[in-house]
Amino acid sequence: MSENRMGTMIQTAPQARPWPPEQGQWTYEDWLRLPDDGFRYEVLNGVLYMTPPPRIRHQVTLENLSRRLGNFVAERKLGWVLFAPCGVRLPGQPVPVQPDILFVRAERRDIIGEEYVEGAPDLVVEVLSPGNWLYDRTEKFRAYQEAGVPEYWIVDYRARTIEVFVLEEGTYALLGKFNPGEAARSKVLAGFEVMVEEVV
Repeated sequence: MSENRMGTMIQTAPQARPWPPEQGQWTYEDWLRLPDDGFRYEVLNGVLYMTPPPRIRHQVTLENLSRRLGNFVAERKLGWVLFAPCGVRLPGQPVPVQPDILFVRAERRDIIGEEYVEGAPDLVVEVLSPGNWLYDRTEKFRAYQEAGVPEYWIVDYRARTIEVFVLEEGTYALLGKFNPGEAARSKVLAGFEVMVEEVV
């Protein structure tokens, strides 16, 4: 039994190797032993985070945006749009994270491996849920920024907003916070716009 960052105890079968005694010591090998129980387990800087299975509204929002983004990219042959569950191994992070949606430019196809995306995508999207909103706004925000992900979208279906952050000199700057009646736009994917109400 072990406790994750969100205070939930993880029940697993007895293991020959004990779990890390404290946060900050979780490894890729430890992560591989975690149960496949519908929860999402991620490790950043040796700290284990667990989020519950997504709600229906999360999945509907994810499908709405990934379809529009995917069509835009495919029609112009710009690269690849992938969505969770899809592991991304960020620079300096041995354990893969799972963005809800990610985009990789065609000229960077070589970072898409057999198991994981090995490197920073060109754009990532996280859809906030009651169980993960703080994690996506803090820990993952910092992780994507430090990894050099050029653009980060935070979609909040409860507030009905889309926030777009772009990397400027190593720090995320808010390109815009978009509400219903407004079109969220991308800098990385020039010309891509989506009305907020079409997503959330």
